[in-house]
Amino acid sequence: MNLVIDVGNTLVKLAVFDTDTLQLKKVFVKTEFLSVLSEITEEYPSITHCIVSSVGNFSEYQFKKLKQRYSVLEVTHETKVPFANKYKTPTTLGVDRIVLVSAAAVQFPDKNVLVIDAGSCITYDFLNQTNEYLGGAIAPGITMRYKAMHTFTAKLPLLDANLPKNLIGNSTASSMHSGVIQGVLNEIDGFIAAYKEKYTNLTVILTGGDAHFLRDSLKNDIFANSNFLLEGLHYILEHNKD
Repeated sequence: MNLVIDVGNTLVKLAVFDTDTLQLKKVFVKTEFLSVLSEITEEYPSITHCIVSSVGNFSEYQFKKLKQRYSVLEVTHETKVPFANKYKTPTTLGVDRIVLVSAAAVQFPDKNVLVIDAGSCITYDFLNQTNEYLGGAIAPGITMRYKAMHTFTAKLPLLDANLPKNLIGNSTASSMHSGVIQGVLNEIDGFIAAYKEKYTNLTVILTGGDAHFLRDSLKNDIFANSNFLLEGLHYILEHNKD
């Protein structure tokens, strides 16, 4: 069994896989890590291997606790992955993007795949049908856009994300909601259209914290998968066992 851990800036996502089947998923704050680890160790004694992807701070002490229990792999730009990386600056490529492309390579072989991760930032990552990762794009996420309007203006309020009821906002709040959400939706649909024009038989994956918020409002056909990154971690770990 495999334990996969995705460490973000504030939250940790943890999952247990038995072969390729997701057995457990937990999301919690970093301060709960050691207590959750103890629970997992007791509940799943058959876990032998662990993989960690971290874009936030993960302490040496936490790594030490993992290594006392499991064979641990940390994802870096040097980790062996199931695709050919053609990114011009591979050492700057975020580990979260590496993991997502790994999931695309395993789940959609011989296909052109665009992975859209709607999180703090919205990332677009493209894997071609010959299993080459070419790169993509990075844009501000939904929460970041609301915060930017509040931070860089004198009077615009800080709002929580909300799907606009109408295209035309008739108040400051509804205008902001329309600007952010419609802007993101049009951006994503525009990217998909541009990729489809250049690459045939395009498969589009939508994942990330805001995926559920956006998926039903997009014009294009997509596969929404909130566990895509966790699955990618599992695939990388299996790939490195050989």
